[in-house]
Amino acid sequence: MQLPDTVALDTPAGCDTMLPPAPSYRLLIVTDAWLPQTNGVVRTLTLVAGELHAMGHVVEVIGPDRFRTIPCPTYSDIPLALLPRRRMVRMIEAFRPEALHIATEGPLGMAARSWAKRSGFAFTTAFHTRFAEYLKARTGIPLRPVYAWMRRFHDAGQGMMVATQSLRDDLAARGFRNIRPWSRGVDLALFKPEPREHWNLPRPIFLYVGRVAVEKNIGAFLDLDLPGSKIVVGGGPILPRLRREYPNVLFTGPLRDDALARAYAGADVFVFPSLTDTFGLVLLEALACGTPVAAFPVTGPIDILRGATGRIGAVNADLRAAALEAASGDRVACRAHAERYSWRACAEVFLSNLVPLTREHLVVSTKAEVRV
Repeated sequence: MQLPDTVALDTPAGCDTMLPPAPSYRLLIVTDAWLPQTNGVVRTLTLVAGELHAMGHVVEVIGPDRFRTIPCPTYSDIPLALLPRRRMVRMIEAFRPEALHIATEGPLGMAARSWAKRSGFAFTTAFHTRFAEYLKARTGIPLRPVYAWMRRFHDAGQGMMVATQSLRDDLAARGFRNIRPWSRGVDLALFKPEPREHWNLPRPIFLYVGRVAVEKNIGAFLDLDLPGSKIVVGGGPILPRLRREYPNVLFTGPLRDDALARAYAGADVFVFPSLTDTFGLVLLEALACGTPVAAFPVTGPIDILRGATGRIGAVNADLRAAALEAASGDRVACRAHAERYSWRACAEVFLSNLVPLTREHLVVSTKAEVRV
């Protein structure tokens, strides 16, 4: 695929990036989070893989769907590959990658990392999830040893991609090295202000979308004394319990595509109670639908809302105060802010962060395809 001499990126948060011309590559992504799972990691990787394909690259994704799996302890909806090393090596060597990206720190990520270290193959990683905080919330394991293990995992690569400046600062303070910025995008054709879901509920409507799990801190939202109504969209391990404990809240279960977009657009405020997310794609989706957001002043919300023109939401240590303030947000400004983020720009930055081998040692494929 012939690319222009330079590619201008529409990157958010004031990042002016110009990339040199890029040849096509055989790109291998290894991830423990993959379809049919529904979460921010899977959505990011599927959309980035699609953009890379459209740019002329051959992309192979190795996920747990190709292996025997067991349920993740405390989260049975997540499959973990069982003893994947030998099959992983065969897949990697059969594909002959020119660049390797290891997206997660699970069994597949560890197997790919082990192969790369033994083979002397340069690779990148990404810090998608605060597993240390998740493990502490679920099991009580202290943060320090988990972060030490994650630091060793990522420091073996040639670069660790992170989604926000605040996360980069936090991880640098914890001793992580070779940190590279990699923001996110939003599907502006799918997530749009109209049509709106006309909920038959008292307004204002306060909405949460995401995994219904303990680490998402949903109780901080459900316990708020707010006017109007509350809606929770999503599935997860604590959904049955929350339905029993909060009978006045509408729990829709998972929604997708147009139904999800209408839900966002039909709400008056999107409430994001998480304290541990590394970005929060749902924030961008809500803004793209014209819905202002309310959140704690933590990584993700503080980065996404930074630099906005107009009132697109509020962050506050008092989540109730943030929700009430966000209710007077400017829906037009919300959409305009979301339009600063594109998946093509996200894919371009991802590509610029990779560490491909020198091309004279590689057999280059010219046919663009994605095998997922």
